[in-house]
Amino acid sequence: MAMAALRREGRRIAAPLISPQPINPIRSSIASSDREQAFLGVRSISTQVVRNRMKSVRNIQKITKAMKMVAASKLRAIQTRAENSRGLWQPFTALLGDTPSVDVKKNVIVTISSDKGLCGGINSTSVKISRGLYKLNSGPEKECKYVILGEKAKAQLVRDSKKDIELAITELQKNPLNYTQVAVLADDILKNVEYDALRIVYNKFQSVVAFLPTTSTVLSPEIVEREAEAGGKLGELDSYEIEGGETKSEVLQNLTEFQFSCVMFNAVLENACSEQGARMSAMDSSSRNAGDMLDRLTLTYNRTRQASITTELIEIISGASALEG
Repeated sequence: MAMAALRREGRRIAAPLISPQPINPIRSSIASSDREQAFLGVRSISTQVVRNRMKSVRNIQKITKAMKMVAASKLRAIQTRAENSRGLWQPFTALLGDTPSVDVKKNVIVTISSDKGLCGGINSTSVKISRGLYKLNSGPEKECKYVILGEKAKAQLVRDSKKDIELAITELQKNPLNYTQVAVLADDILKNVEYDALRIVYNKFQSVVAFLPTTSTVLSPEIVEREAEAGGKLGELDSYEIEGGETKSEVLQNLTEFQFSCVMFNAVLENACSEQGARMSAMDSSSRNAGDMLDRLTLTYNRTRQASITTELIEIISGASALEG
């Protein structure tokens, strides 16, 4: 690449010097000095192009290393909270179950993504699973809508599913995440969306280099009661004794709302961990690629510089031989 730039610059600068018209003998010495300066300019331009490229790559490498360190510090802060939040929704799964295969008419897909990029393919994976769920739960007598958390999923889904987006929320991670914030968000979703089943799509954190795309299902109180009457795992609800004068439907309503807020809290934290882990991996790969590119550019620079020195030596030796002859 640098050699091609050398040839281009050489042709551009040397072209005016090659003229079919005869050269005035009086100006021959001036022309020869201009010619020497022009060719020296060609060599300096070629090495300067490579030096500028090396400087740019080195600056990019510094930025990627700094971003990796920032992502590592954020990951350590979120990982412990994400692991602790798993104990919130697990009792609900044991009590109400997680039945993704339940057949309902109104499905709402809650897609959780990040607001920033440079974190690998976690956002594309969430969008791909959301689109698959949309196709699976769509039909002539069914209704499927999107609720989007995060700018990246919104940017992808708005292209082909703008009319199906019921609610979009961005800048969720602008402030440190806590349960109160997510609970208010979950309450807003439940008030503005009609649903029979909420299908939450997120990336579950496993390690810095691995995450698992996951879907959690939260059923409405009516569907939970219907499934309980039909038997199965949800039928075990009838074995519990209700105290306080509340009816079964009221208890299921409260349980469903609390379950959704807990699952959302865990999903947001898990996805944030996956985002920072993926960003660490992406920035580490970028730093290594920048190092490899810097090595290749250094080799090209040395070759170009050596070629210019060799050309100058040949010119000096040829001039000395011409004077001796």
